[in-house]
Amino acid sequence: MSSDTPIPLPRTTPGASRLQSIDALRGLVILFMLIDHVRETFYLHHQVPDPMDVSTTAPELFFSRMLAHLCAPVFVLLTGLSAFLYGSKYEDGRAAASGFLFKRGLFLVLLEVTVVNFAWTFQFPPTKIFLQVIWAIGLSMLALSALVWLPRRLIIPLGVLLVAGHNLLDHLHFAPDHAMHTLWAVLHDRGWIEVTETLRLRTSYPLLPWIGVIALGYAMGPWFAKGTDALQRQRRLLVWGLGLLAGFVLLRAANVYGDKPWVAADSLLVSVMGFLNITKYPPSLLFLALTVGIGLLLLRAFERRAGAGWLLPLTVFGAAPMFFYVLHLYVLKLLYLGAQAIWGNNYGELFGFGAMWMVWLTTVVLGFALYPPVKAFAAFKARRRDIAWLKYL
Repeated sequence: MSSDTPIPLPRTTPGASRLQSIDALRGLVILFMLIDHVRETFYLHHQVPDPMDVSTTAPELFFSRMLAHLCAPVFVLLTGLSAFLYGSKYEDGRAAASGFLFKRGLFLVLLEVTVVNFAWTFQFPPTKIFLQVIWAIGLSMLALSALVWLPRRLIIPLGVLLVAGHNLLDHLHFAPDHAMHTLWAVLHDRGWIEVTETLRLRTSYPLLPWIGVIALGYAMGPWFAKGTDALQRQRRLLVWGLGLLAGFVLLRAANVYGDKPWVAADSLLVSVMGFLNITKYPPSLLFLALTVGIGLLLLRAFERRAGAGWLLPLTVFGAAPMFFYVLHLYVLKLLYLGAQAIWGNNYGELFGFGAMWMVWLTTVVLGFALYPPVKAFAAFKARRRDIAWLKYL
C-alpha cells in the first residue's frame, strides 16, 4: 500500500496520538464490517439468526460474525467521543457540537433511506427500506444534540441507565395495530412499520441502547481533550475495558440478566460459542459490555503504538469512514451482479461462495483494492477544509 499521497496521518506527536488511535480503531472495525458485508453478499445462503444457533453454525462462520459485533458499538461510541472533540475546538463548544450533531444526524438518516438502502436493494422506488446502522447513528446524533446541554454528571448516569436497564423492557411488545407500535419499533422492539400499501420499513437497529452508547462516548470526551495526561487516559481505558469484560463474564456465567440464558453443551467449543452468543438487535447489556470493553482496550493499545507504520492503513480507512461505507456497498453489489451474470445462481435464487475461506480472501482483496480511493478521498478531505459539506463524510 503506497503512502505517497500526503495526508495528516499518522500523527506521531504525544498530544495527537490519541487522535490517531481513534482513527485506527475506526479503521479496524471498518475492515471487520467488510468481512461481514462480504458474507452477507456472497454467503447469504448460510444466513445466521440473532443470536446465532450454535448447534448448526460452523465455528468459522460464527467467529467471523462475532468479529462484526464490534462494529456498531465502536462506531457509535467513537461518534460520541468525536462530537466532544469537535465541540472542544470552539469557544461555545456545546452549541458547536449540538449544531453539528443535529445537521449530520439528519444527513445520515437521509443517506440511509436513499443512497444506502438503494445499494443493498438496487430497487427504485423501494418497497422495503431497512433502517440499519447509519440510521441508528443518525438518530443517536439527533438525540445527543439535545443531551449535550445537560451537565456531564447527568449524561453519564443516563447513558448507563439506557445501556444497562433497557433489557428490563424486553418483555414489552405492541401489536402492529397498536398506537405505540411504530414508536416502540423504533426505540426497542425490532420490527416492520407499514408506511403505505407498497412501502414497509424494517427497524433493524432499535435505538434506545444506542443513545446510551453515544452519550457515554461523549461523556468520555474529557479523557481525550487536548493537553490531558496520556498515562491517566490509558489507565482509565484499561480499567474500564477490563471492568466491562469482567462484568460480562460474571453476568453471563450467572445467567441472571442482560441477555438470553446460556446453556453449556457437550462440546467445549460449542459451549464457548454459546457463552459468547449474545443479542445484537437491540444490543443487550452483555453485548455492549463485551464489545465496548474490547473497544476500549483496543483504543488504549493503538494509542500506545501511535506512529507505528502498520497503523497507517487503519488510520487511512478510519479517516474517511462514510466514504468507505458507501463505496464498499456499491462495489459489493456490482460484484454480486457481475458474478450472477457470469456464473448464474448456484444456491437456489442466490449466487454464493462454497466456503468461508472465500469470504475471507475476497475481504483481503477488497481491502487492498479500496485502499487507494479511500486514501485519495481522505487526502482531498484534509486539503479542502474550506468545503463545508466534506465534514459530513
